[in-house]
Amino acid sequence: MNNKIDEFIVWAHENGWDLTRKSDFRLHLDGSVTARYKEIPNPYLDFLSAVKQCVSPNEQTWFICEDEFNNESDTAYQWNECEMLSLEAAKDDEIWKSEITAWWDRYLPIVMSVEDGYAFYAIDVAGNKGAVVRGSEPEFEEVETVATSFEQFLEFIMSNTIKLR
Repeated sequence: MNNKIDEFIVWAHENGWDLTRKSDFRLHLDGSVTARYKEIPNPYLDFLSAVKQCVSPNEQTWFICEDEFNNESDTAYQWNECEMLSLEAAKDDEIWKSEITAWWDRYLPIVMSVEDGYAFYAIDVAGNKGAVVRGSEPEFEEVETVATSFEQFLEFIMSNTIKLR
């Protein structure tokens, strides 16, 4: 197991997060996810192998885990909720829709928040591979890089450099 992930799990429990560990470390992501995102960084895969659910104390921010990716979660939101909202906004504009889909092909959502409107964190799986970006409504596809890796992202959460509530 990844030490940074173990450290985050302890931190999350100590800080009131609803974190459930997986009983086994097997990971079975839906084929549509693995076909779309062929190069998911190992630290995030390690996280998904260890954590079943991870929800902030105010229940408005959560990590997207295996059940969400496999559409087996009881949450009202899809793992790709922000992409779906963007596609809905594009209505019948097929060029815009294809641009939105192509953009999201590069970014794997890993955290969703509804605390102050819709926002997300995602891993760049194409350009700046492994970097974590943040986006929010109304222009989800305008993002800023917040960490160079998933492990640094966890470190920034634990040090309150990134505030997930």
